[in-house]
Amino acid sequence: MSDEKKTAAKVEPLRKTHPCPECGKPSHREHYPFCSNRCREVDLSRWLSGSYAIPVADDEAKADYEDEE
Repeated sequence: MSDEKKTAAKVEPLRKTHPCPECGKPSHREHYPFCSNRCREVDLSRWLSGSYAIPVADDEAKADYEDEE
């Protein structure tokens, strides 16, 4: 068995590589959708510090709902 050459199986990636949202480099499987742990932590830091926020109405009664017309 040691005399036989072992051929590595070709494994297709599960996802296409996309540009990293932080720096634009190709993403890596271990850190998807980011290219590195650094970019992943930078993004997490922005979420935790409140730099990213989902806008909400101050008063729910004043919110504009299209389906309630």
